[in-house]
Amino acid sequence: MKPPTIEAPELTVHGHFGRFAAAVSGWLGSTWAFAGAGLVVVAWIATGPLFHFSNNWAMVISTGTSIATFLMVFLIQNTQNRDARAIHLKLNELIRAMDKARNQLIDIEKLSDLELDEMQSTYEKIKTSWTERQKPGSRGAQEK
Repeated sequence: MKPPTIEAPELTVHGHFGRFAAAVSGWLGSTWAFAGAGLVVVAWIATGPLFHFSNNWAMVISTGTSIATFLMVFLIQNTQNRDARAIHLKLNELIRAMDKARNQLIDIEKLSDLELDEMQSTYEKIKTSWTERQKPGSRGAQEK
């Protein structure tokens, strides 16, 4: 049975921004971008004596880094949101595809913190039980 194809809808402003954010985040996370930023700082330091290390000279780098940081926060957050969503969808597909997997785990990231705490407690109990069975002398360890 052939899986259904998923057609992408026409790109909207959100879609264009998502593609832009992913491309810019990828580029700004590169070695070349870091080298470029380092060169900007070196050039700024080199101009210090020319401007007598004035307050205006210091404000230039301060303002520039503040603006860059402000904009980068939104680009990085958008990229992180897209990556997390893609990972969740991939995990949901793996859970759905496994015969013995519990389908109620699909979309658990949407549960409340209390519900997640309850699930974590359940899995901690399962892990503790498994660890106990693995200890030498236990029935589970002897079956191996």
